[in-house]
Amino acid sequence: MFGFRYAKASPTTYLIQYRNGAPVREGSGLAFFYFAPSASLVSIPMESVDVPFMFREVSADFQEVTVQGQVTYRVADPKVLATLMNFTLKPNGAEYVSEDPVKLPQRVVNAVQVQLRSGLQGLLLKDLLRGSEGLVQTVRDGLRRPDGLPSLGLELVSLAILAIKSTPDTLRALEAKVREQILKEADDALYLRRNAAIEQERAVKENELNTEIAVESKKRQIKETQMDAERAVLEKRLLIQAQEMQGRIAHEKENEVLTELRSGNARRDADTKAYAMNALVKTVSGVDPKVLQALALGSADPGTIIAAAFQDLAQNAGKIGTLNISPDLLQQLTQPSPTPARK
Repeated sequence: MFGFRYAKASPTTYLIQYRNGAPVREGSGLAFFYFAPSASLVSIPMESVDVPFMFREVSADFQEVTVQGQVTYRVADPKVLATLMNFTLKPNGAEYVSEDPVKLPQRVVNAVQVQLRSGLQGLLLKDLLRGSEGLVQTVRDGLRRPDGLPSLGLELVSLAILAIKSTPDTLRALEAKVREQILKEADDALYLRRNAAIEQERAVKENELNTEIAVESKKRQIKETQMDAERAVLEKRLLIQAQEMQGRIAHEKENEVLTELRSGNARRDADTKAYAMNALVKTVSGVDPKVLQALALGSADPGTIIAAAFQDLAQNAGKIGTLNISPDLLQQLTQPSPTPARK
């Protein structure tokens, strides 16, 4: 009515009222009446905006990659943004007079692409496929520099890279290479496992051999100890035998001395008997043999006398015709004569 209108902004909308080219009212969540023919309203949304993106770029090794992600930003300095882009509302207060509010997300995406391209120039495809944290950090730092989003009055809230993909041919080649590498690592693991098993078997065999060596060494020590004991016993036995031999030698020497003494005594006895016999022979050399025989028989026992009688009979056998000797007579003759009792 009469050109007056009512303006009301949400808490997330920064509203600036210009009159004659100068701001007269500004702030978030304002509500006021204004005279439309002489006023201009600038409405800048302050809420965060999510913008998806997808770029085709080239890595440092000249491989084409597709980067897909999302950037979230918000207006940090609405005055700066208002001086760079046109956020003026139409007289109806509901629509913008230009397409700059719609172009703002694209400008943000362009800034992201510039920083992303700069980061991709220093990374190889394999590094990109392994992980994108370094690339994300590089793009964030570039957007937060003064010549990045702050130059538009914007603030980066978050940046995420959801996927990095290469061409199918390149992926198949990488998959083949990685597959071969995995197979090689599997073979290496098998080889290492076999080597480990061989080393364990070698260690076990070495332990067994060391045990056998130790056992043989103990057996040798036991045998040497037994041989030393046997040697000691043999030495003692030889010593005892030597002592016995010395004793025997000494005994034989004593026997030799005794035998010599006995021989000397026997010679002396024989000499004495021979001397006596010679003396007796000299004494009886002139005596009649029969007399000597009679003297000898006088002191002989009955058996000797009978033997002498039979000898005489045998000498005179030619003169005897028949001679009968009964056993009773022979027994009586051989019986010793009774010894007369002593008074």
